[in-house]
Amino acid sequence: MDLVLSALTEQKQDQNGRERGIDRVLKLFAYLNDYGRPVRVADLPKALGAPRSTIYELVRVLTEAGLLEVTGEDNRVFFGKLMYLYGTNYVRENDLIHRGTAEVDRLSRETGETSELCVLYRNKQAIIHMSPGSRPMRISSEVGSQISIPWTASGRVLLAHATADEIAERITPDDLLLPDGRLLPLADFVQSCHDARGREIIVTRGLINSFTQCFAAPIIGPSGRPEATICLVVPIDINEAQSERLQETLIASGRKLSVQAARR
Repeated sequence: MDLVLSALTEQKQDQNGRERGIDRVLKLFAYLNDYGRPVRVADLPKALGAPRSTIYELVRVLTEAGLLEVTGEDNRVFFGKLMYLYGTNYVRENDLIHRGTAEVDRLSRETGETSELCVLYRNKQAIIHMSPGSRPMRISSEVGSQISIPWTASGRVLLAHATADEIAERITPDDLLLPDGRLLPLADFVQSCHDARGREIIVTRGLINSFTQCFAAPIIGPSGRPEATICLVVPIDINEAQSERLQETLIASGRKLSVQAARR
């Protein structure tokens, strides 16, 4: 890690120089995370708007530190083993994430449906953990996926206590354009968030696609507000009795996690 620190300070020894070096590291990590797969080192300077020599040196230093790995004949770079270890430690030591992942796995086994643990990350909903259901045609999303907030039940739960202005600051015009081309009015989305306030279950149907619906239950933190959600993603054509059973089971999971989180 000393290599990383020296790379961040060697260009200039003043405060501004250090900030620029740190910003480049953060920008690189954010780009790789958003891209979601290895990218050619040669493509990074243009993508990041930085000099080629600077990016190449930064990749070299971060690779030697174990934070990045460069593979393949075309030199593609992605996160390294050390990043995985950092993430593992975070999951182990974060009480809510640790218990939430276990509950997601249990819920999926019990119901046979895809279950997810979700949080807000910047201006997106992020899937922290996912367990696929046992249906022949499985409905699932990748762990780490970041989804436009208006597309999901969880997004409404997690913004339930935000003001209209706070919600508007998080939402871009692209977020309001659903995958099927429908445009969701911002005012309607704000109202649906406020309607979710205090409720133990929120259901959205046909937002991301025409054949699924999402049930989301809040996980209430010490502040008394939702800090995460536990969800079920199920076919849109299940019958009413199945829907009610699944929602009751999910509400119980949300309560279980909320009570323990608030006691911590």
